[in-house]
Amino acid sequence: MDYDPAPPSPAPNAGAPYGAPADLAVGFDLDMTLVDSSEGIVATVRAAVAERGYTVDDAVMASSIGIPMEDMLAPFLPADLVLPVADRYRELYPRIGVPLAFALPGAAAAFDAVRALHGRVVVVSAKPEPAVRLVLEHVGLQADVVVGRLFAADKAFALREHGVSVYVGDHPGDVLGARAASAFAVAVATGPHDEAALAATGADLVLPGLEQFAPWLAEHVLDQRLADLHARLSATGSLMVAFSGGVDSAFLLAAAVRALGPQNVVAATAVSDSLADGELDQAADLARSLGVRHLTPRTDELSREGYRANAGDRCFFCKAELLDVLGPLATSLGIVAVATGTNADDALAGFRPGIKAAAERGALTPLRDAGFTKAQVRAAAARWDLPTWDKPAAACLSSRIAYGVQISSSGLARVDRAEAAVRHWCAEHGVGVRDLRVRDLGEDRARIELDDSALAALAALEQLAGEGAGAGWRAGGLLADVVTAGFSTAELDPRGFRSGSMNELLSTPERYR
Repeated sequence: MDYDPAPPSPAPNAGAPYGAPADLAVGFDLDMTLVDSSEGIVATVRAAVAERGYTVDDAVMASSIGIPMEDMLAPFLPADLVLPVADRYRELYPRIGVPLAFALPGAAAAFDAVRALHGRVVVVSAKPEPAVRLVLEHVGLQADVVVGRLFAADKAFALREHGVSVYVGDHPGDVLGARAASAFAVAVATGPHDEAALAATGADLVLPGLEQFAPWLAEHVLDQRLADLHARLSATGSLMVAFSGGVDSAFLLAAAVRALGPQNVVAATAVSDSLADGELDQAADLARSLGVRHLTPRTDELSREGYRANAGDRCFFCKAELLDVLGPLATSLGIVAVATGTNADDALAGFRPGIKAAAERGALTPLRDAGFTKAQVRAAAARWDLPTWDKPAAACLSSRIAYGVQISSSGLARVDRAEAAVRHWCAEHGVGVRDLRVRDLGEDRARIELDDSALAALAALEQLAGEGAGAGWRAGGLLADVVTAGFSTAELDPRGFRSGSMNELLSTPERYR
């Protein structure tokens, strides 16, 4: 609404590669893109011009939304009044216009979609920055960056500075700004311009509204990140993948095969007491289906005192052992690099000491570097028909043992037996289980964590068994099987499965970050 060629405010993360998918920034116009501000703008203009004894045509004014205020007022006022009335409009807008604005359908979901991809939301508007912030606050939207007083092609100044690779707007001027910044121009037909007019301006994509933006963005960014991953992997020449058989390392292995060919890729699955029963066979099957050489080197985490002690930094010693075995193995085979399946979500999590150990040993993290979230890994794996795309998370067995409880071969085996017993019991009683953990709390006590649907199925079975019979029914069945596996007592956690729940018991987890 208001144009001033003042330079935009400094960008956060300045210096990051422009347009890099791993540093995603998505820009939005404000008026008639994120919010319907038409009633408030027209009402404020009407009040400002009335003070000078003039009137405006509401319909004409509404159809002009998106251009600088001075240009909107020019048809209705003498030239010498345009600037003072525009200034008065800006004074009145917070009181008259802001309360009448409301978020357009899909606006909140669009912001959420950007942040789910670890992206930044950048709002660039012709309005003054304070007015933009007032409107966003009023409608409950929060941007990471707000830049005001830029219109049309001049929006490119801010878009380039903040690394915006996709810009969304409802006005032909927004399309011009996106194209001037070499950003992907997404137009939404929620303002005064229809789809044909927006397409004619050169929009790369025209949507009826923001409701369609989130699913499009997910596919668009996934395509970008797949291309980025392919380029990163191709540049390695050859690669050994630390292949646990989980969804992340399985997808990384498949991506490496696509980029390098199976002859230049080796999958290495470490075999130790911390590997759950059945995981090795599943990993071997997938490696075979991809046509890659599959090695199963023995690792000995238990030889490391820090691992056995099981303090908050246990994962550091586990990952150190893994990379200290795989590194020399890769070198002996003439393989250039070793990569782990660390993804972008892992890198942002506050508690990942294993990442530090891998980084110190020069392991590559292509998924993290390309910006892949866990959800994107699953989406890409599903796209490629990998059988692991919906595989539940499967951390090593040591993650089931409470910090401070000494890790031993017999303790790991007991947890493995207990989880197998729970799965068997649930299968016998028709309880489908996706996520399951048996947590060793120390002193021979076990805690069972099941996913929400499994807990609901258990509750339904208890109801069928009769009111008041639930506790005894559990103790006589599911919990008894866990006790048989080697624990003295067992309990079912009513909070259900929580990945990394043992971290909740740490008093100062930040020590191990």
